[in-house]
Amino acid sequence: MNIVERGRQFLQSLRDLATRSAWEWRRCPTCGETLTQRWGSDRRQPWFLDGRQVGVVPRHWCIRCRKTYSEHSAVLVRGGWYSREVRRCAIDHWHHLGSSVRAIAEDLRSRLGQQERWLLWRPLDPVPAAAATCHLSASSVQRWLDVAGQTAQTTVPEQLAAVASSGQLATAGLWARLRGETRREVLLLADGVTGVIWPPVVVAGEEAAEQWQQVFARARDAGVIREQVRGVTSDGAKGLARYLATTLTGVSHPRCVFHLWRGLAGALTARVNAAAAGLAGEGAKQARRDARRELVGLIRAVFDAPTHRQAQDAFARLAAHRWGKALARLIDEHLDQALVHLLDYNQGLVRTTPEWLWRDFRRRVSHGCNHGTDVRLERAALLFAIYHNFEPTQERSEHTRHDRHPGLCPLAVAGIPPNDISYLAALSV
Repeated sequence: MNIVERGRQFLQSLRDLATRSAWEWRRCPTCGETLTQRWGSDRRQPWFLDGRQVGVVPRHWCIRCRKTYSEHSAVLVRGGWYSREVRRCAIDHWHHLGSSVRAIAEDLRSRLGQQERWLLWRPLDPVPAAAATCHLSASSVQRWLDVAGQTAQTTVPEQLAAVASSGQLATAGLWARLRGETRREVLLLADGVTGVIWPPVVVAGEEAAEQWQQVFARARDAGVIREQVRGVTSDGAKGLARYLATTLTGVSHPRCVFHLWRGLAGALTARVNAAAAGLAGEGAKQARRDARRELVGLIRAVFDAPTHRQAQDAFARLAAHRWGKALARLIDEHLDQALVHLLDYNQGLVRTTPEWLWRDFRRRVSHGCNHGTDVRLERAALLFAIYHNFEPTQERSEHTRHDRHPGLCPLAVAGIPPNDISYLAALSV
């Protein structure tokens, strides 16, 4: 059962619970007997988004098995002081707004109890009595997130079964410093065409092939078919290169063009400064500007060439340039890997690693320090991956951002649109 089917099943269970009749509640959940009678009630005062509400939960007693049971509600969480909508709002704030658990708890307290920041927004409202104030804490929000993370761990097997994969994948990593100066690396595998993220893993580092084996093993458990993988873009991690060379021998391993540019930064600066040697003032500045413009144009012509032939011609021009020989030697080491995307076998292969996926994740966990342990960090990463797969991109275009599939989530691009199933339903929240 994949993640969309899990969400559909959970949402249907809430609908069935909400429409359950009084006669159906007379059936004992233990023995199935309908010979029951009312057995008092429980008084509940749960918090909703519009404040605290007082309600009564009926109880029943089974004459046959002599056990009691309470009726359930689709809007309440059994044994919880806060309703389902409050928990879903807190988890969604953490994912969608990138807020910290402390900020989320403060915002929800203000809205639920009309206190704290609520009085800043509406200064004429009366201060609520002490008995009517909300005491939601950051630890409660963190506990809800951790419970959702535990659910995400249980969904890893066949999580993305039947989800189409292009076979053109890309890797990305996020380092995190936990308690006791422990450093961990969160590694993920993403589909370069659909944008689907396969369940990430937390490892000690990325230099060993065994650690990358865990990444592909988890992706295989989630639904990746190894025989369909054709290319994996990376930042040049040695452990991944060794794993692909020994295990996935027929898979292309291109280098991320962004990391190639970053690796050339030092040598490029040195060549630009050498071009202005012996000059001073405006003459030196102009010489550096001209040299940088020429060299950047030559390098870009190599990396962005539409064909192999044009890339080789551009590389020859760079090597013949008086300031480009050293740069050509550095590029020559990775030239074949930089042009893998030009092969027909690798059509659709992304040229950069999906580092941008970690942008919002870094904001909310401050590089993982808030989670403390690698187990909780992995749960948070699994939550983020599920949220990303369900979240549609914005439909409008911005000056610096143009989504390839506006209004569609990665699962919809992959052929399994969630429709009315949210990631919260998939997490059984």
